[in-house]
Amino acid sequence: MPWSTVESRLQELGLQLPPAPQPVGAYVGVIRVGNLLVTSGQLPWVGDRLFRTGRVGSELTVEQGYECARICALNALAQLNTELASLDHIRQIIRVEGYVHCAPGFRDHPKVLNGASDLLNQVLGEKGQHTRTALGIADMPLDAPVQLVLWAEEV
Repeated sequence: MPWSTVESRLQELGLQLPPAPQPVGAYVGVIRVGNLLVTSGQLPWVGDRLFRTGRVGSELTVEQGYECARICALNALAQLNTELASLDHIRQIIRVEGYVHCAPGFRDHPKVLNGASDLLNQVLGEKGQHTRTALGIADMPLDAPVQLVLWAEEV
C-alpha cells in the first residue's frame, strides 16, 4: 500500500508516528466539531512513560523542553491520525496551545514551544503553519514539562 505524503515526510525526517496516547482521565484524545478537530492536552509520552518530568528552567534546560514539545506535537498528530485515518486529510493546523511547566522567572516559553512548531512545519509544510499561545504554569499533571493542544481543520 502506498504511503501518504505526510507519512513519507515523517520517514524522511527519521520520525515515526506513535500510537495515540490513551487519556489518563475522563476525557477523549480528540474531538470533532464539523471539520474542526481539537486534541486534548498532549504530554510527552513515549510508550507508557513520560519522556522527561520536571520544570523547565530548573530541572530541565530549554533544549530538553524543546524536545518534549516535539514529542507532544508528534503525539497530537497521532491523535489526529486516529480520527482522520490519514494526516493527508489535514487542511491546516489552526492553533497550537502550549503550556510550559516552568521555574519562577522563566521567560523562554516560546523557545520551548518552537519544538512543536518546528515539527509541525517540517512535517506538514504550509499546512503546519499556525497561530500559537505560549504560557508558563507553576504545576502540571504528572509533573510533565510541556502540554500541547492542537486545533486542526480537515479537508
